[in-house]
Amino acid sequence: MTTVLLAIGPWQIAVIAVLILLMFGGKKIPELMRGLGKGVSEFKKGKDGEKEKKQDD
Repeated sequence: MTTVLLAIGPWQIAVIAVLILLMFGGKKIPELMRGLGKGVSEFKKGKDGEKEKKQDD
């Protein structure tokens, strides 16, 4: 069952990309990606901060 979910080919990725483009439009996608990048960097900072706290204890 899980192998079916992970088997995404190039056609499926292309269809997903086209759907996202149609839903959000070309001008909105960079803003969405910028927000996603900021969220990922904040998550990494928080994760690294937790590691430092554990090492200090």
